[in-house]
Amino acid sequence: MIDLAEIFGSRATEHDVSIITGLQALENADKSRFNAFPVYISQSGEWFIGEPLKEIKTYRDFNPNVKGIQKVILPPVPGSGGLYACGGGLFGAKYVKVQNIDCAFLALHGMHGEDGTIQGLMELADIPYTGSGVIGSAVSMDKVLMKAVFQSMGLPVLEGVWFYRARWQREQDVIVEEAEKLSYPLFIKPANLGSSIGIAKAVDRDTLISAVETALAFDKKVLIEKGLDKPVEVNCACLGFEDDVTVSLCEQPQSWADYLSFEDKYMRGSGKGGMGGMKGLSRKIPAPVGDELTETIKKYTSRIFRALECRGVVRVDYMIDSADGRLYVNEINSIPGSMAFYLFEPLGITFRQLVGRLVEAAYEAAEQKRASTFAHNSAILERAERSTKIYKK
Repeated sequence: MIDLAEIFGSRATEHDVSIITGLQALENADKSRFNAFPVYISQSGEWFIGEPLKEIKTYRDFNPNVKGIQKVILPPVPGSGGLYACGGGLFGAKYVKVQNIDCAFLALHGMHGEDGTIQGLMELADIPYTGSGVIGSAVSMDKVLMKAVFQSMGLPVLEGVWFYRARWQREQDVIVEEAEKLSYPLFIKPANLGSSIGIAKAVDRDTLISAVETALAFDKKVLIEKGLDKPVEVNCACLGFEDDVTVSLCEQPQSWADYLSFEDKYMRGSGKGGMGGMKGLSRKIPAPVGDELTETIKKYTSRIFRALECRGVVRVDYMIDSADGRLYVNEINSIPGSMAFYLFEPLGITFRQLVGRLVEAAYEAAEQKRASTFAHNSAILERAERSTKIYKK
């Protein structure tokens, strides 16, 4: 039986979305294979375990003092293998292990979870974890860096300009002029957020400035992209590890506006108790974009998955210009909402099976890493000790 830690929440604007994804994955973990348990990271960054965390009502007004909830930490030490709680001690705090972790199932969205940070913690602790590694997660989180990688691969992307908050404060007029050369409409995006939070459409200078100010409230780095008048969004997911991948069907989400807002993705059509997640969104599966374009999208998705060293499941989002039919790669989600399970169901892969395959990919990645050598004995320290040149102040 594998002790599977379902980790969700965290210090991110997508905190609530992460709770939904985490509880969905927890509910669909095969009980004959996994001892799955929730690990909740609060909005202040504290970690908790306990039976009450299995109920969504616990999070509506979270109280860490509720009976059955315990505050824990995960040491970044190989071999520690789990979660520890303060057990007191005569001469200071003494931490004791309260929960073993064989594998971490990461159901985190946005900063402090999908951006390579918690992946780095798991690497240090030598705990297998689901989803992409540090590099793939970091690149997938930053829309500016992501776009640069896509361009280096020869993939079609929309033109854009980007800048930091400090430059906007110094050179607002210059940035506005650079952006307007792309021509309106323009889309303004915080570089390191997902779920459409902070994204806005600008049709003139006033709405552009307002949208940038909003985006800068969420992130120090902002991307302004050339917009399409009548865009069609198509998404495609990929599942696997290294060269062993399964590409999903394509979907066409049905937006209520010019782009999919947070409300479109998570608040409209949600299932009972607000647990519909991304599946609650109205969509067409398969996307009615023709066989040739569908195959191109699937090919791009597979290429991106491999190039960014992704693993587990990712979703790549595309935009089609309805005026001329041109396809553009928009972004990649290294931990997609609801794990994009609904895109694999038509292929005969259930959510339960998807959870299992994600764990299998996590173990494959851990085995590959452990097969590498991390220690190298050299004579550097010995020579330094014998050296007559000792540098002191």
